[in-house]
Amino acid sequence: MWSRSSFAETFAPGAIGMVHLQPLPGSPGWRGDLDRVRAAALADAAALAEAGFTALMVENYQDIPFYPGRVPAETVAAMTRIIGAVRDAHPGRALGVNVLRNDVESALAVALATGADCVRVNVHTGAAATDQGPITGQAWHTLRRRRDLGCEHIGLLADVRVKHARSLVERPLEEEAQDLRLRGLADGVILTGAATGSGAEAAELVRLRRALPDCPLLVGSGLTAATVGDFFPLADGCIIGSSLKTRGPDGAPVVDVAKARDFLQALTAVTKDV
Repeated sequence: MWSRSSFAETFAPGAIGMVHLQPLPGSPGWRGDLDRVRAAALADAAALAEAGFTALMVENYQDIPFYPGRVPAETVAAMTRIIGAVRDAHPGRALGVNVLRNDVESALAVALATGADCVRVNVHTGAAATDQGPITGQAWHTLRRRRDLGCEHIGLLADVRVKHARSLVERPLEEEAQDLRLRGLADGVILTGAATGSGAEAAELVRLRRALPDCPLLVGSGLTAATVGDFFPLADGCIIGSSLKTRGPDGAPVVDVAKARDFLQALTAVTKDV
């Protein structure tokens, strides 16, 4: 498992910029032009890189409504093509994969094929009631599959009480997080708010740090340049997307270089002496 220091070696200063993919083949919003989806992803990745982000994560953000488990072959194929292009365009940056809603087996396969460094898994241990219905964590399968694929270097970043969901049986936050880390062997734990763009609670991060003193902790939703000081340097990283966006010429959300740069400057200001 990763320690705080080993996480920092790959992801410092800790900001992971999201590349939200447009609808992929097979999804209800699919527009029939994969080159367009690829171009939009590369444009967002380039904007994040221009702003100074050293880590990126790509997910099938617009494939709503999501499958609760395994996604179809066309999703995996499209994501592999696009994430491979992002990797080729930005070979020096850390890269993550998230296959929504909870297909970590496909995420591992895509990460292995594209040379990514980590995957995100929304429900790794326990069970949650979600807008896709009940989802049960499969840490037992994921860890064995990662070993069988020979890609144990690919980190598992796992959500605790993931957004757009509720634990089927809630226990103290610390207990759920400790199960993720100590029994689910997660390389990092992600704290989110209730929904995409909703802020996490700084007090909950304090509780997680006390429970997991050497575990990488990330803030996974709602962070802005104005609120970054509430979470860092106690947090080791963040996954940020929505607050960096503006509307492009066609009305679609795109990464705004100025917003992304302002966020990194705010993050640097609160972590420079750590």
